[in-house]
Amino acid sequence: MPKDMNKARAALHARRDELTALNDLAADARGTVTLDQQSVGRLSRMDAMQQQAMAQATERQRSAELVRIEQALKRISEEEYGFCEECGDEIADKRLAIDPAANLCIRCASR
Repeated sequence: MPKDMNKARAALHARRDELTALNDLAADARGTVTLDQQSVGRLSRMDAMQQQAMAQATERQRSAELVRIEQALKRISEEEYGFCEECGDEIADKRLAIDPAANLCIRCASR
């Protein structure tokens, strides 16, 4: 088990809050690109559509990370945090320090 569960919990909560704030800030960028011939030329609209697609892809990545964070917080509450979900071995503290939401040990993650 990691030595400082409170530190892991705090790191997970901080990252969750950061991702949620970023998602809120980027909400407009993910919205529908409207066709307004008067203010946006064809190339500008294509750029806006590309930016929209990139913002949507980033939001999907953030959402996936938020799911991982919630799963890690659940493992903490169930006292299963810090153990590999594949083999059951302890996950190295250094790995958890880098990625507190890690659910696999290095050996299983590299398979």
